[in-house]
Amino acid sequence: MNGRVMGLDSGGTKTVAAVADPSGTVVALAFGAGLDPTEGRDWEERLAAIVTPLAPVDAAVLGLPFHGEMPAVSARQAVVAHALLGRETLVLNDVAVAFEGALAGDQGVLILAGTGSMAWARGRNGSTRSGGWGGTFGDEGSAYWIGREALALVSMHLDGRTSCAAFAEGLLAALGIGPDDLIAWAYADANSRAKIASVARHVSALATDPAAQALLTRAAAHLTSLGQAAARTSGATHPLRWSYAGGAFNDACLRQAVTAQMGSAPIPPRLPPVGGAILVAARNAGWPVDAGFIQRLNTALISQISRQPQEVTP
Repeated sequence: MNGRVMGLDSGGTKTVAAVADPSGTVVALAFGAGLDPTEGRDWEERLAAIVTPLAPVDAAVLGLPFHGEMPAVSARQAVVAHALLGRETLVLNDVAVAFEGALAGDQGVLILAGTGSMAWARGRNGSTRSGGWGGTFGDEGSAYWIGREALALVSMHLDGRTSCAAFAEGLLAALGIGPDDLIAWAYADANSRAKIASVARHVSALATDPAAQALLTRAAAHLTSLGQAAARTSGATHPLRWSYAGGAFNDACLRQAVTAQMGSAPIPPRLPPVGGAILVAARNAGWPVDAGFIQRLNTALISQISRQPQEVTP
């Protein structure tokens, strides 16, 4: 069998696109900055720059941020995708493709904590989601939320409203700034959302500090609440099968805290989010997808993605 399919996963910080053949071999890979449509219309040009060199393909699935959440934005995403890759291109929410990858299309719950946060579930009532309301009044437990709460804690310490000297000093040192530089640092970049989300990894590095531990425990409680709400609404069966995705889950303390609060161990993701997009595209192309295809695809993606820079600047 000949052919090629494309999958793309984009969040608030970075984008990865991949092309696979029917054997599950990854034949092309591309990276870029996040395609957040609320950050301006240049996402259209950046999407074109990523996918055009990878075309043509027999089928494509693009997981894009905010798709299905704002009608006008979702419609524009579809128009742009169809113009670039053809009318059969399917656009989904980025968390939907993460779900498809983590559970390989089976029922269960996916908790995502990247720049933003959301849970996606599939059960006897169909598919549903919880969270994903954005950083202004949502995204609890995400890297952005962790970063914002960490900076707030530092500011309160500097004011004398709370005491967490070791945490505040450690975080400021990790950022390479002094107390008087905090405001300028936080507001210097146009894409402050990605910048604040990047603070989460420094919180992880300070995980032995009581203030960092308390913050990560709070984040875990929010993520658990998202997962449990999505499970209830979808009618997911018990014992609950759940998995995770997103950079915030690279933190072992956060992962362990969510596991404890969920009450069961997670299923390790069977595919990264971009693999979920490829999986759906392969099925849409009529390919016979089996466990061997999924395993080969996962091995190829993990190997190739791990060799790339972990951060992409806008």
